[in-house]
Amino acid sequence: MLERVRKTITRYNMLPAGARVAVAVSGGPDSVCLLHVLTGLAADYGIQLSVAHFNHKLRGEESDRDEHFAAAIAAGLGLPFHRAEGDVAAAKDNLEQAARRARRGFFSQLMASGPASGPASGSDGIDCIALGHTRDDQAETVMFRLLRGSGLAGLAGVYPVTGDGYVRPLIDVTRAEVEEFLRARGIAWREDSSNVDPRFARNRIRRQLLPQLSSEWNPHLRESLARLADLAHEEERWWKAQMDDLAARFFERRDGGVEFQLAAPVQFPLAIKRRFIRRAISEAKGDLRGLEFGHIEQVLDLMDRSEGRRRLRLPGGYDVRRSCGWLRIAPACPPREFPQVVLHLPGAYAAADGTEVRFEVQSRPSAERRGRPNDATLKTAELSLRRLPARLELRGWKPGDEYRPEGQIHGRKVKEMFQQAAVPSWRRPYWPIVGNGATIVWARQFGAAAEFAAGHEAGPVLRVWEVSSQVKSE
Repeated sequence: MLERVRKTITRYNMLPAGARVAVAVSGGPDSVCLLHVLTGLAADYGIQLSVAHFNHKLRGEESDRDEHFAAAIAAGLGLPFHRAEGDVAAAKDNLEQAARRARRGFFSQLMASGPASGPASGSDGIDCIALGHTRDDQAETVMFRLLRGSGLAGLAGVYPVTGDGYVRPLIDVTRAEVEEFLRARGIAWREDSSNVDPRFARNRIRRQLLPQLSSEWNPHLRESLARLADLAHEEERWWKAQMDDLAARFFERRDGGVEFQLAAPVQFPLAIKRRFIRRAISEAKGDLRGLEFGHIEQVLDLMDRSEGRRRLRLPGGYDVRRSCGWLRIAPACPPREFPQVVLHLPGAYAAADGTEVRFEVQSRPSAERRGRPNDATLKTAELSLRRLPARLELRGWKPGDEYRPEGQIHGRKVKEMFQQAAVPSWRRPYWPIVGNGATIVWARQFGAAAEFAAGHEAGPVLRVWEVSSQVKSE
């Protein structure tokens, strides 16, 4: 057993030297076995152990006895003990989900702060939580997800190591091996009566469905399902690396959402497009709860359309919008207001989308400007201070705005410039514009107004430019 677990820990690099590991002990055989195995390996890995127990208050005195049992094990091994409780039965949603959410909340708090309680205290924080899931649990998870219509990612089951601090050292060990380990050493454990409650889907899978399928179809079904999870997990690791690369190349984070240009993604093979969309939704929402196959297909349909519907709603109150060759996934909410601000020059002012517009007064046009007059492509605009209105304001774009940018013959509506420059509709309300009332002297990207642009004449100028925030996905 110890050697098997050691190989698993090494394979997945579960326990770095010096890690502070809280072992989640319910009192059942899996968690008790895990605690004793890690106790035997702690010196080899240089890790610090403690015990964590969450009392769900689901079985009255039986739940309290489970807690006392876990506390006694911790005391017997001289380990710090963390405990918490919650009235899970009062939850309005699925009882299993409520219990899991309560436990995970407790574990997350431990990893965020982690002071241990009790006379054996001394831990100043927890790096990870060790869970007692076995190969049998893996098989049951895969079957459960298959029955619910899981996609390929779900077939990876429970991960040996997760990004949020959970490790499963017993994932390659069977439940029978766990009980054999405990009996051979005379180690006691507690049986949870809820593990035979047919109200819970996992119990029905464990005690009814899998035994029947094993008897009638495949006596090695659990091993086959666990092996499928291993294969799917390695596939997911590879796909994650690919999606990390694509997200870094294409995703932009703006105003609480994720957006990207469609030109390249619409050419991806379908398998990549589906995962690309899942990743974009995950980064925008923070999770994929409530997301089904049909939702991904709807987003793909929106991506591929050049006409027709340009907006749809996802579970959790998220909008997907298409405009000017861009797609955006963000919380469904009305656009924020871009407050109009009177400028006091020189200075720097925040735009509504997180950038900063800066203003600087100089005695004369720069050498670059003198060498390239009437060039609206320069990132820094220079305006003749003598010809500017006495009062200037920074505001957002309004329908009907128009002006003649430097270097152009005729005035144009800003909306037409948006369309030509492929500026998506959701960015337009936050587009910084400087002017006085309907008179525009400068607009982002389109530059200075021709009648106010500094030319060859001498005299003070107002330099205007923007400092952008970091919008690329990390």
